[in-house]
Amino acid sequence: MAEKIVILTGAGLSAESGLGTFRDAGGLWAQHRIEDVATPEGFARDPALVHAFYNARRQQAATATPNAAHIALARLQKNWPGEVILVSQNVDGLHESAGATALHMHGILAGALCAACGHRWPAPSEMRPQTPCPDCHAPAARPDVVWFGEMPYHMEEIDNHLRDCAMFAAIGTSGQVYPAAGFVVEAAQAGAETVELNLERTEISRAFDRHHIGPATDVVPRWVDGLLTGGARRLPFA
Repeated sequence: MAEKIVILTGAGLSAESGLGTFRDAGGLWAQHRIEDVATPEGFARDPALVHAFYNARRQQAATATPNAAHIALARLQKNWPGEVILVSQNVDGLHESAGATALHMHGILAGALCAACGHRWPAPSEMRPQTPCPDCHAPAARPDVVWFGEMPYHMEEIDNHLRDCAMFAAIGTSGQVYPAAGFVVEAAQAGAETVELNLERTEISRAFDRHHIGPATDVVPRWVDGLLTGGARRLPFA
């Protein structure tokens, strides 16, 4: 049976598609307080502000196109003889635009969620505090994204994949947000080889067996090419 690969992707993967990252000096969190736009409390306090923030992000994501790294991962998922499980912290949907499928642990901008009844539906380009749920009709629509203080989606399924994968890779993620930052340790304890592909070293780089440092559009296609030709497992440690 072919080996399973689990790949965690973060904001750095989509940065070269023109979508802002969060934790660099010019990132989204430098322009907005997390407490105001990415917590349940912030939404309760000022839903109009939160909707405006996510409306802008949704419109930006809708015009973005997958870059070479997204396309390479879709190619790996299609051509690898075993399973390739993409677990994404991103909410932009570019994996799907590239032809891949992903578990979106932080939700997705294209989705809407009713805070009253839990119904989900495709989000319109703009939502407002008065936007009704199409199921219960309550004016309780919110973005179907996971805010700070909320439980990420698909955690049981992700944990199961981490426990039986042969390789775990993290691409374009800061390693600062849990539980995702702990995935490398969980996979390593289960015996997986661990690989980091990132623009620069992170706070958890020492937890990985291998490192490929550089822009995602450069290192990810080369890494995928190596895997599909049987050579990536023999690449020297960087």
